[in-house]
Amino acid sequence: LEATSAAGGRELRASKQHVGVLCFLLQIFSIVVFGSIVNECYVNKDSQNPELLCIFNENESACGYGIAVGIIAFFGCVFFFVVDLYFQQISSVKDRKRAVLLDLGFSGFLSFLWFVAFCFLANQWQRTTMSRGVSQGADAARAAITFSFFSIIVWVALALKALQRYRLGTDMSLFATEQFAADASAAYPGYPGGSGVESTDTYQSPPFTETLEANPKGYQVPAY
Repeated sequence: LEATSAAGGRELRASKQHVGVLCFLLQIFSIVVFGSIVNECYVNKDSQNPELLCIFNENESACGYGIAVGIIAFFGCVFFFVVDLYFQQISSVKDRKRAVLLDLGFSGFLSFLWFVAFCFLANQWQRTTMSRGVSQGADAARAAITFSFFSIIVWVALALKALQRYRLGTDMSLFATEQFAADASAAYPGYPGGSGVESTDTYQSPPFTETLEANPKGYQVPAY
C-alpha cells in the first residue's frame, strides 16, 4: 500500500506540472480569442457608416459567443489552477473526489464550447464578404478561429488528465494518500467487538479442554 501511494504521489506531482503548463497555455489562448474579437473584430461596413459591426458575417452572436467562451475559459482555468495548488490540503476524501469530478466535467464542457465556437466562427467567416473594413480585421478573425481550435485540443488534454487523476483516486493512490492515519484510527471502533469475540472463545475453550483431558487422566484401568 505504501509503494502504491508513493507511485501515486509521483504521478500526482508530474500531473500537477503538466496541468500548470496546460492552464498557462489556455489562459493565453483565451486572451488571444476574446482580445482579438473585442479589439479588432468590430469594424465599419464602409466609411460612410460609423456603426461597428461584427466581422464574422455581421453576426453579432458570433462575436458575442467567442467573447463569452473566452472569458469563461480564462476564469475557469484560473479557478481550477488554484484548486489544484491546494488539492493536497483538502482533508476529506469525498471533497477530493468532488474536486476532480468537477474538473473533469468542466474540462469536457469547455472542450464542447470551444468546438462549437470554432465551427461557428469558421462558418461565419467563410460567409463573410470581404471589404476594406473586413480586410483590416482579417488577421484578428483568423487568430480567433485558430486559437479556438487549439483550445479544443488543450481542454481535451485537461479532461484526460482529470480522468487519469480520478482513476488514480479509485486505486487508493490519490484520494487516500494522506488518509492512511485516519483509516487506521477509524478501524479502532470495530476492534472491541472483535476482541470480545476472541476473548469469549478463549475463556470458553479451556473448560472444554480441561474436561476432555480430565477424564483420560482420572480413568484407571481395572486390574483383573
